[in-house]
Amino acid sequence: MSAQWPLCTLPSLPIQDAAQCVKYVEVRCRERGLRMTPLRSDVLRILATSPRPLKAYDLLDKIRASKARSAPATAYRALNFLLQQGFIHRIESLSAFVVCPYPGKRDHVAPFLICDACQQATELNDERTEYALRQLAEAAGFTLLSQTLEVQGRCAACSSSRVLPPGSD
Repeated sequence: MSAQWPLCTLPSLPIQDAAQCVKYVEVRCRERGLRMTPLRSDVLRILATSPRPLKAYDLLDKIRASKARSAPATAYRALNFLLQQGFIHRIESLSAFVVCPYPGKRDHVAPFLICDACQQATELNDERTEYALRQLAEAAGFTLLSQTLEVQGRCAACSSSRVLPPGSD
């Protein structure tokens, strides 16, 4: 049994596990004339099986656990490729990365709900939010190049268990 892909909620794309995620991304890369290298696949697979966003060096440790050597620069190149293609997101406030549940939709606005206790990040897919942000930017004469919308709070599990955020004891 493969690990669940924790953030996949797209009804038209029923990706059930990390292997399906990687396979889907490989197909999108071929369609775009891009190469999905073994390292890029490994990075995507590791992120897809993680229950929460991973920092680059945590990701590198996981890569090194399965491969003898892997330089930070090559891991960062793989992350940058996956980011540019819209297959993953960077959670700015955590300096961490997470798989996009809507892979390949490069220009979508991705608001995140981030639990300050367990660090779980949940991507919201709300076209109204995306439309409102684009309209507000346009009205201000602002051209959107990228955006980060992160809302800090508590997930349902941490709210009910009253878990304290890291460093607050």
